Amino acid sequence: MSRPEPNTALERLYRETGWTLRQFAQDVNRVGTERGTPLSYREPSVHQWLKGHMPKEAVRALVLEALSRRLHRPVTHAQAGFPTPAQDQSNPQHPQPSTTEGLIDLGSGDMDPSRRSVIGAGLFSVALAVPNWPDVVGRMEAAQQGWTQRVGMSEVDMVIAMTERVSDLDDQFGGRHARPMAAAFLVNTVAPYLRADAPDHVRKAMMAAASDLCYLTGYMAVDEGVHGLAQQYYLKALEFAGASEDHLTYCTTLRGMSVQAVNLGHGQEAMRLADAAAAAAPNAGPRMRAFLAGQQAHAAAQTGERDKALRYLREAEVAMDKAESQAKTFGSYDPAALKYHASQVRYELGDRVGAVEAMQQSDRLRYDIYRRTRVHHRGLLAERQLSVGHLEAACAMWNLALDDYPFVQSGRADERMRNMFKLIRPHLGNAAARDLHERARLVTPMSLLPAK
Repeated sequence: MSRPEPNTALERLYRETGWTLRQFAQDVNRVGTERGTPLSYREPSVHQWLKGHMPKEAVRALVLEALSRRLHRPVTHAQAGFPTPAQDQSNPQHPQPSTTEGLIDLGSGDMDPSRRSVIGAGLFSVALAVPNWPDVVGRMEAAQQGWTQRVGMSEVDMVIAMTERVSDLDDQFGGRHARPMAAAFLVNTVAPYLRADAPDHVRKAMMAAASDLCYLTGYMAVDEGVHGLAQQYYLKALEFAGASEDHLTYCTTLRGMSVQAVNLGHGQEAMRLADAAAAAAPNAGPRMRAFLAGQQAHAAAQTGERDKALRYLREAEVAMDKAESQAKTFGSYDPAALKYHASQVRYELGDRVGAVEAMQQSDRLRYDIYRRTRVHHRGLLAERQLSVGHLEAACAMWNLALDDYPFVQSGRADERMRNMFKLIRPHLGNAAARDLHERARLVTPMSLLPAK
């Protein structure tokens, strides 16, 4: 029988605690006593754990709880070198790892610069299993008490406010710097709140707030081009939305997953997700209906279903007219977003001139606060103007994008700049193209510049 490998992850945590072996054992015993399962571990047992011998399954949670209390932060199975329940092949019937614990593992890697290239390497999966609303509604692990104080609605309000601030930063400056902030907040503040003692209505409200922040963090991961990671955040958003019975964020997240899929060219998967989002919101108001139908239109157009795409687009336009006549809501789906969808539908259906016209209308209607979106969409508009032979108009639009680009840290904005250099190169004999090229070289990072 081979000797187990030392558990270096657990050893690291043990060194961080400053405990002796005896103190480690005593704290695990203390947690066991509180849980109604008195234990009598001593130094040799802890020594064996550090050498790679696995504690009994029921004891692992007690070890994690003891470490969490000592280090004043959540510690997960993976961080302690333990198999998560889903990874434990000896007991395939064991339930999935807790939603909160999975969130900690996900966010911990995302907020650590040394690991972001690793966790961002995951591929987008069209075979991803997406939980249905009935499967997630009301589902959540029991609260783990003992190391976080009781929380109330003031903590919920703080999480909501923080999410709004991070969203504002993303809109203005892109998600490259805002996403690690969101991940750190999820791990260090939101996860402990989710495990804290709270009345049922507060717990549901906190899970709903966590769902919204997970969705936003996933959206920022999409913007940076780390699509496998984005899917994992979106799944967490779905789980928390179902657990809190938050239909709005559940539908919004499914729709966001459809947007991700259609932009990556996975039309069938985008259609499935867009339809699932719509089916989960049978009583949606007009603005939400426009929000959902616009995405259904884009997905249908990409799959070549022309009649369906135009029908959904018309449905979105009618719903938007009704929503605008009732009340103007800043910060949600608006006429600029709908015109963008109209442009995408027309482009997918082969109407490039119509796509350019709709994108121009979208640009005129967009609020100034959405600077990251403005850079991305103006770059896309310039590409499409060039594709229909409007070189100087494209150069003018790219110059407008460059006005904002230095202030934005965004993977999609960077992609637009890369495309600009590639597309403008054959036209450098034109004065407008040459001036644009020279200006872009001055404000674009060296890593994006084409080789001479």
